[in-house]
Amino acid sequence: MFASVIVDIPSKSVNQVFDYRIPSGMEGLIRIGHRVLVPFGPRTIQGYVMSLNETTDFDPTRIKEIARTLDIEPVLTEEMITIAMYLADYYVDQYISVIETILPAALKANYKKVLRLADSHTAEAEQVLSSISGGAEAETKRLEPDALEALSPYLKSGDIQEETVITQHTKRKMALAVYSLKQADVDLSRAKKQQELYDVISAASDPIFVRDLVNDGFSNALINALHKKGLIAKVEAEMERDPYSDRVFTSDSPKVLNSEQQHAYGRITSAMDEHEAKTFLLHGITGSGKTEVYLQVIQKALDEGKTAIMLVPEIALTPQMVNRFKRRFGDDVAVLHSGLSHGEKYDEWRKIKEGRARVSVGARSSIFAPFENVGAIIVDEEHETTYKQSDRPMYHATEVAKFRSRYHNCPLILGTATPSLETFARSERGVYERLELTMRAGTKVLPEISIVDMSEEHRMGNTSIISGTLEAGIRERIEKGEQTVLLLNRRGYSNFQICQSCGYVPMCPNCDISLTYHKANQSLMCHYCGYESAVHRTCDNCQSDEVTFRGTGTEKVEEILRDMFDTEVVRMDNDTTRRKGMHEKLLDHFEQEEIPILLGTQMIAKGLDYPKVTLVGVLNADTMLNLPDFRANEKTYQLLTQVSGRAGRHELSGEVIFQTYNPTHYAIQLAKENDYRSFYDKEMAFRRLARYSPYYFHVLFTVSSEDIRKCLKATTHIHDTLVQEVSDQSIIVGPSPSPLERINRQYRFQIMLKYKREPELLKMLNTLDEHYHEAYRTEGISLRIDVDPLVIM
Repeated sequence: MFASVIVDIPSKSVNQVFDYRIPSGMEGLIRIGHRVLVPFGPRTIQGYVMSLNETTDFDPTRIKEIARTLDIEPVLTEEMITIAMYLADYYVDQYISVIETILPAALKANYKKVLRLADSHTAEAEQVLSSISGGAEAETKRLEPDALEALSPYLKSGDIQEETVITQHTKRKMALAVYSLKQADVDLSRAKKQQELYDVISAASDPIFVRDLVNDGFSNALINALHKKGLIAKVEAEMERDPYSDRVFTSDSPKVLNSEQQHAYGRITSAMDEHEAKTFLLHGITGSGKTEVYLQVIQKALDEGKTAIMLVPEIALTPQMVNRFKRRFGDDVAVLHSGLSHGEKYDEWRKIKEGRARVSVGARSSIFAPFENVGAIIVDEEHETTYKQSDRPMYHATEVAKFRSRYHNCPLILGTATPSLETFARSERGVYERLELTMRAGTKVLPEISIVDMSEEHRMGNTSIISGTLEAGIRERIEKGEQTVLLLNRRGYSNFQICQSCGYVPMCPNCDISLTYHKANQSLMCHYCGYESAVHRTCDNCQSDEVTFRGTGTEKVEEILRDMFDTEVVRMDNDTTRRKGMHEKLLDHFEQEEIPILLGTQMIAKGLDYPKVTLVGVLNADTMLNLPDFRANEKTYQLLTQVSGRAGRHELSGEVIFQTYNPTHYAIQLAKENDYRSFYDKEMAFRRLARYSPYYFHVLFTVSSEDIRKCLKATTHIHDTLVQEVSDQSIIVGPSPSPLERINRQYRFQIMLKYKREPELLKMLNTLDEHYHEAYRTEGISLRIDVDPLVIM
């Protein structure tokens, strides 16, 4: 029996399966999806079994044997193997890279080389190794040159051998526990505390962790006393890392659906009954009760013995969504997102793999939750660009969701108030079935929206970032004990530092972008490569002391708000949410302490639902309009509509204020009117004229190198290849410098391919990828191929 294995080497030259013989003692034990250790050249590495075969196309006598398996149960299902192969081919990537994306990081292999005594070794070799390492082995990379020199003769003689040790990145967490030996005639009447402890341990069906007993008031001395008397035994037991172990969730019962919700629920569950792999666009205005439809669809799946996957676009939304799902489904819910530690994600993943959880809630990567028999897949806020991974493999979670929907013959629900143009266009053509929710749940109505022209404010003498209208609105909410949400999609204190004498602006030495001033740590920072430098009070160019700061970020606005309203402000941006759990802590602080103002970047624009939020202010509605991206208008409309939906979601009525220097722009005007259909029609006319998605598919080629001449040469080569290989119906744009021409010392040039049908495209993309994979190794030229890009920066 032979196994086809993909080895753990991220290289194009080995991006294929290799056949290995299964040792006679392992036949029947090794299955598809198992992690195995295999010899590869002079070393032993981890691999994944892709298939099992009775025969091989190669000379059986030259095929090496699998060394051993690393798991009792396979870590990859056959479905996940199929997905890995599909994604690697579609997005032009390596199989091992996709497999490691699918699996939790905890399963990634750690390799280290050690020197160990051979089975037959001299006493002298043992003495020398022991004197250097203090034991029978030494890690090679930790040895000093003179130590290696001393061991060299014994390596040559074979007394000491070098071996590769492979360990898992994160292991199961073990802790000391105790259990009762169920002794008869136990008399502890003269030791009441020991009797109390013994009764607690005896009543438990499983071992109890010592740390839990200590937390309950029992000392280690008491535990040791029972152990010495032979009444209890000690054991190492697994302690599951549950990120919500300290939380109590009150039960929540299903709500009565209104007529629109009931219609949507009926159409989706009909597809479930028919086992149809149908995609639904649940197009519901903000506050229309999409989440309740999700919950009831999932309940039906669970009632039928199936599982369900729920995606949210980012971890800022996860706390409230997890709360709703835990209240409805309890321990059936597993949570998977980047805010968890490797260990927590590993344990949540194992809950799913072992069938102890039937619902997953999480961000992009949770689409790979290892469920079997999936009954429903839901992608909330489907328009969000965060569902597309920005580094390799550059998959889109919705594409994976479609694949899994077809695999399990179950419905896929794409929910949003502001569909991407591509999704809405497919619903117009009948590729997706559109379900409309046009009214807010209950008696609630959409908030009133007004636009403030900031140019007019400045002409009237108000140079603050807070307009008179917005200031009055905030003061009114503070007086009423209500809350305000303010959006500014720019973190930091000021956009840049400038010398008023010579005009010099400090730039990032690695990127073509000005440094952003952060007052909290008195530094200038680059938000692209992380470069940081101290603030200089004199100009680096002319030594003038007339340096000042221009522009406004969330840090500065927080300071302005505290001074203006003499009140506490909760600020949410990448700076304040960097530490684990801060998203949830800040939002809990805002809600439970009834802080008057929540200020944040776009992470606060969607999904949040607080009863006392009655005012939403967008401090600069133009931020995304100015991006050099054909989706800029669409992103602006979506962001404004989403953040508007945070106001007046419960009994209190809501108000929204957009501050802008472009009050007549159609994206802003139609967001004010909440008129998606008019925006769609207008934007589609532009897309048709400019020949952009959804009328064309796109591939974005980005070449980067520290040498600009190499960039120009490579992009010319790619352009010439495209001209020769694609049809005349396709459009090639570029080569041209990227909007951000240099990031992290790398010059960047790009080419955009627009096409409708190119049967040989995949073959050509793989040829280019292989060529520049080698060019990166020899010349430092990197090619990034982004299939279906969402960002062209």
